[in-house]
Amino acid sequence: MITVILKADSKIIRLYGKIGRFFVIFSLIFLASLFSGCAGLAASAQEYFSIGMAYYELGKFDEAEKWLNRAGQADRTMTASQYNLGRIAFETKKYENAVKYFEGILKKDPDNVLALRAAAFTRIKTGDIEKAEKHYNKLLLLVPESADDGYNHALVLFAMERYDKAEEVLEKYTFSLKDNSDLTLLYARTQKALDKVEAIDTYARWLNSNSSDKKVRYEYAQLLEKHNLFARALEEYRTILSDSDSASAQADKDIKKSDIRFSFARLLLTADTENNEGITEMETAVSEGYDNIEEVEKLQKNTKVSAANRDKLRNIVNNMQRAEEAKEKKIKETAEKKAEEDLQQDGLPETDIENNSK
Repeated sequence: MITVILKADSKIIRLYGKIGRFFVIFSLIFLASLFSGCAGLAASAQEYFSIGMAYYELGKFDEAEKWLNRAGQADRTMTASQYNLGRIAFETKKYENAVKYFEGILKKDPDNVLALRAAAFTRIKTGDIEKAEKHYNKLLLLVPESADDGYNHALVLFAMERYDKAEEVLEKYTFSLKDNSDLTLLYARTQKALDKVEAIDTYARWLNSNSSDKKVRYEYAQLLEKHNLFARALEEYRTILSDSDSASAQADKDIKKSDIRFSFARLLLTADTENNEGITEMETAVSEGYDNIEEVEKLQKNTKVSAANRDKLRNIVNNMQRAEEAKEKKIKETAEKKAEEDLQQDGLPETDIENNSK
């Protein structure tokens, strides 16, 4: 019998060596064909499990599931089989099935770290944020030193808008905050949600290493504006717009250039009232596709804007409203024309009408 360098239990599964691994996988698949084809050839649950994992490594999940289900009948390999059946369900995006396997393990072994971690992450996928939070909360009691689990727990708390608790979790990993980019950004966003001025420094630290991210720089500029650091905010807006205008700039799906331009124009109009650049930028924003009439109207009523510029903003609002009305009219005319064409196509020919009348 081939000796398999593969260990499976309720805690961890490891494969050793690339060459040895592929030799083992193909050897196990050969054994699988023997076990499947020869009724008299017996195999142990451990061998069933090893064959299932070999198929898993090759991405042959249907075959892997078949052998792992066999292995799951024995106590020795039951937990490991259920865990990896959950992994297969997760990989194939059957998240409800996956969570049943992981939480099934937790019913028998509530402190199983692998199952807790998998169940928590899968609950995020199913949208059960509160259940995910409970799993992460217990997980961090068992392995409090895990920065990755701490990050995921804080991310769930952030999604639940429990910003104070998210900050509390993140601050347990101050050492990791210096080096972990994801942790630092989440910390900055959490501080921002809590309206803490310290968020400015945290954003700045993150951007030092991730300067090309326009979405985060836009958040940073808005934060600076909120805390009345107008000169720095204007500089950030200019940087984002300059990067967007460059020939090498790629389209950013998360933010529209016209939205950034509007924010820039709004700040110019409220912070530098004697400067006409704000109106020019506002007109450019509208020409680039900015269409939030309500926001422009709100700005037009802002007493921080000079009287002359408020008049100009009124003209911009009027033009936006006329453009919106023309757009709606065109949509209506197009819909009516299509309906008329469909009616003509659906009508019966005259010969059929005559035949039907007889």
